[in-house]
Amino acid sequence: MATTGGASAMTQARPVEGIKQRHGVFTEPPFARWLFSDTRSAWIWLVLRVWLGWQWLEAGLQKIGNPAWTGDKAGAAVAGFLKGALAKTTGEHPDVPGWYAWFIDRVALPNAPLFGHLVAYGEVLIGTALILGLFTGIAAFAGSFMNANFLFAGTVSSNPVMFIVATWIVLAWRVAGWYGLDRWALPALGTPWQPGAVFERKH
Repeated sequence: MATTGGASAMTQARPVEGIKQRHGVFTEPPFARWLFSDTRSAWIWLVLRVWLGWQWLEAGLQKIGNPAWTGDKAGAAVAGFLKGALAKTTGEHPDVPGWYAWFIDRVALPNAPLFGHLVAYGEVLIGTALILGLFTGIAAFAGSFMNANFLFAGTVSSNPVMFIVATWIVLAWRVAGWYGLDRWALPALGTPWQPGAVFERKH
């Protein structure tokens, strides 16, 4: 009887798996589940998170207080960088795409002082959040967005490496801040689709 029941259960399970596959619903590989969702992998993200956070924090601190970024000449550094990017839009294989050149010319350059402050203080905020492990996924996404903009502007440097690390941290947002403030912040605040303990009490 047990054998028959087991065979029947297996037979019933097969069509379900087939339906899942036909509709594109697959479970993630065990290694990916461990890497991105298991707190035992949090030490890996701690190392990467602090390294990435320090890159941003150091870069931002060098800009804050610099007259060309946030002082009486705010916008001068950004304007120089953006004009250099516009010079890379020519040639058969330009480093800067045309649509991004339009954004630089029409939006960023006319507001260079604002962008100077946004870059400087944004880098400090991103770096601080990553080092502390607070809102890690959001901070990593913001950092990757900045890296992408630097890349679109034709600047390679360390941006590809930082972009890759940031996107991986975004994927591991549930555990990347386990050795940090997210260990308490995430259960308390939750997410837009799953409120945390603070918001549950209000109901």
